[in-house]
Amino acid sequence: MKKKGAPDPDEVALIEWCIEVEDFLVAAGATLRQAQDHIEEQAEWFTDQFYNGLTPEEAAKEALN
Repeated sequence: MKKKGAPDPDEVALIEWCIEVEDFLVAAGATLRQAQDHIEEQAEWFTDQFYNGLTPEEAAKEALN
């Protein structure tokens, strides 16, 4: 049973994954704010990519297409 207030491991993994995606988007020319905004606006799509097993780099490339 999960402790009250303990972070969900899947949620932590998703957040860490999104931070990596952010880095790839910035490396491709987006500002940090633009990358963060895009991930927030497309949260459902990015969550699907995470659970579909895409790497952060693959998800960033797909997002840029």
